[in-house]
Amino acid sequence: MIAGKHLIDPMDFSTLEIDEVLSLSQKISENPGDYSKKCSGKILGSLFFEPSTRTRLSFEAAMLRLGGQVIGFSEAGSSSVSKGETVADTIRTVACYADIIVMRHPKEGAPKVASMYSEVPIINAGDGGHQHPTQTLTDLLTITSVKGSLGSLKIGYCGDLKFGRTVHSLIKALSRYSNNEMHLISPKELKIPDYIKEEILDKNGVPYQEHEKLEECINELDILYMTRVQKERFFNEEDYIRLKDTYILDNEKMKNASPDLMVLHPLPRVNEISYEIDSDPRAYYFKQAKMGMYVRMGLIALLLGVC
Repeated sequence: MIAGKHLIDPMDFSTLEIDEVLSLSQKISENPGDYSKKCSGKILGSLFFEPSTRTRLSFEAAMLRLGGQVIGFSEAGSSSVSKGETVADTIRTVACYADIIVMRHPKEGAPKVASMYSEVPIINAGDGGHQHPTQTLTDLLTITSVKGSLGSLKIGYCGDLKFGRTVHSLIKALSRYSNNEMHLISPKELKIPDYIKEEILDKNGVPYQEHEKLEECINELDILYMTRVQKERFFNEEDYIRLKDTYILDNEKMKNASPDLMVLHPLPRVNEISYEIDSDPRAYYFKQAKMGMYVRMGLIALLLGVC
């Protein structure tokens, strides 16, 4: 049981607990009406210190579809943080009003700090370039709904692997399942951080290869996880402009891919996936976005102990 726990890092849950979330989320996706009153009388505190569309709205939609209510803010400027209030004091206050809190923050580690001061469950909705565990749960639910398993897969991660918190979180999660193989595709400037290779891949004996060209491995992949080059993570705009168009997935590249390939993307995209790919049956990123709402419904329900 995960009732009352915080979710800050994908590693906070065991694989059994992750499977519990995925199993409930799958049931909700099949019969959402059966869960429409599970959170009646409950309140979600939605604290987004950084802009978000999919994550914020999917959390809020999840709580509303469970019969609960939502309070909060969508930017730091509309909160008392703009007056100098600390994260700790904000959390202590909101925990007086809400039964569960979801939080996105530009500073790495801020949700962890929040969890130290909260009497209600804290869900990390993204902290800087660090972690994004509910996107990871979304990715895992999408994968298992199509592939039927989270093991024995060849996964390619393409684009910004240095700052991409969704990539870091998903690598952590999939490294816990057997016989997975990772392909890390990026320019030299955006390579995966060494700590991910040393503390996650090497420590768990997960085979991996690094590539600078997508064409080097796309024909081997079961899953291709595309990411955008994130302008907001760069200090130097010239570097961003130089690298932003490094990898663009189009029909020409897809000719060499398996007919069973899954193309995933945490969204938003800029131009790293051509719009011509949207009609390809191997494109799963909009199904992935919908799965995000169901997995957050399952997570909220379990953390609140109502399912």
